[in-house]
Amino acid sequence: MSTDPPAPPVTLDRQLDTPLAVQLADALRSAAADGRLRTGDRLPSTRALATRLQVSRTVTAAAYEQLHAEGWIAGRHGSGTFITTAPPGSLPEKPPRPKSSVDRRPMIDLTPGSPWAGGIDRAAWRRSWRAAADADPLLRPERGGLPEYREVIAEHLLRHRGLRVGAEDETVLATGGTTAAVFELASAVLGRGATVAVEEPGYQRAVQAMTAAGLTVVPAQVDVAGFWIDSVPASVRAVYCSPAHQYPLGGRMPAERRVKLVERARRDGWLVIEDDYDGELRYDVAPLPLLAALAPDVVVHLGTTSKILTPTLGTGWMVAPPAVVAAVLAQRELTGIGPSVAGQRVLIEMARHGDLGRHLRRLRRELSERRSIVVDALQAAELAVLGDDAGAHVVVPLPSGRAERDVLTRGEELGMRIDGLARHHAGRARWHGILLGYSACSREELLIALPQLVDLLKEANRDR
Repeated sequence: MSTDPPAPPVTLDRQLDTPLAVQLADALRSAAADGRLRTGDRLPSTRALATRLQVSRTVTAAAYEQLHAEGWIAGRHGSGTFITTAPPGSLPEKPPRPKSSVDRRPMIDLTPGSPWAGGIDRAAWRRSWRAAADADPLLRPERGGLPEYREVIAEHLLRHRGLRVGAEDETVLATGGTTAAVFELASAVLGRGATVAVEEPGYQRAVQAMTAAGLTVVPAQVDVAGFWIDSVPASVRAVYCSPAHQYPLGGRMPAERRVKLVERARRDGWLVIEDDYDGELRYDVAPLPLLAALAPDVVVHLGTTSKILTPTLGTGWMVAPPAVVAAVLAQRELTGIGPSVAGQRVLIEMARHGDLGRHLRRLRRELSERRSIVVDALQAAELAVLGDDAGAHVVVPLPSGRAERDVLTRGEELGMRIDGLARHHAGRARWHGILLGYSACSREELLIALPQLVDLLKEANRDR
């Protein structure tokens, strides 16, 4: 017994000069537009429709392909082909009912990389956007970023990262965030075919940005203290690392490795790209000085508002040697591509009214307390914890990739969205474990999820 739906309202005229496939596509399109076919209606298979219309299957396949390209229909694997576009004036479709109670349960987000957006003062947020909207529209783009924004960043770096730079000397540029800045460096400074060493495991979006720009990426090993300088071949053009809080393992590059990295960069002609994605978030001691402060001649420093505020702003910054700055600005002038001004204006207003500083103080206090809650629970269960007392995630090592996958699967079944180390490798995974983020969720959600996750991790370690 056929499970195909009834034939749609279609009439083909073989006497016309118009090809049958075009007639069929026109008829189905008209039926969707005037309401005879509605969003979600399933169409017959190309074979069944060809049989009913007494035409070749080539005709029905060609018509479906055209309508699919135009967005009128879509295929669902194992289910068939459906109308996807609602006719003008039709009633909105009711949302589909959840399939099960698992689908209805909200997921608790324990993944790393998200900010504590719930802690942003909403009144300050609205005030900053209103004030930003009062600024006059630009007549010409500011390729390096708004002068006021660069001043805010220079002050921020001095206060929170101990880096002394001057906005007026154009070593500070606005960016669209870390990944956008990496792509700019790859395409404007390094050039296609250049080889770059990247931490392994490391930040894979940066790897993808470099690859997309035509670079060759080679993995450089890391341990709990960060980047292994000796694992980098001298032939590379640049090195990408996160020395303040290695992502994802969470280690801090010690002073002797920093000095060695700078020495090798100068000797071998490397450009060091320093990703300081959450350098403001340290809770035990003051962070070590930035590589950019140690060697401004060979280091490009990258920062972002995505981890300390929200990705909504779409802004970051770059501090680089003059030749690098000039190359990036030249590419922006050539392509017309540059960072968003709206996010820059909002950050300017937040800094101007002191809201940025107040938020950072609240952020450090809240995340420090959350980290203590997480670490205490893990250590009480005799689970190992990797990472400095910093940032917004910790790593719990696991004995195997299978154990990691099992925890991820069971966590999702229990309503927890968590992350594993495997996907942070460009090649074969050498480290296995769970990244436990504690900033995206609420504190109440964290307290609910933590005991269940601890039990999963204990079980995974017992099964070794």
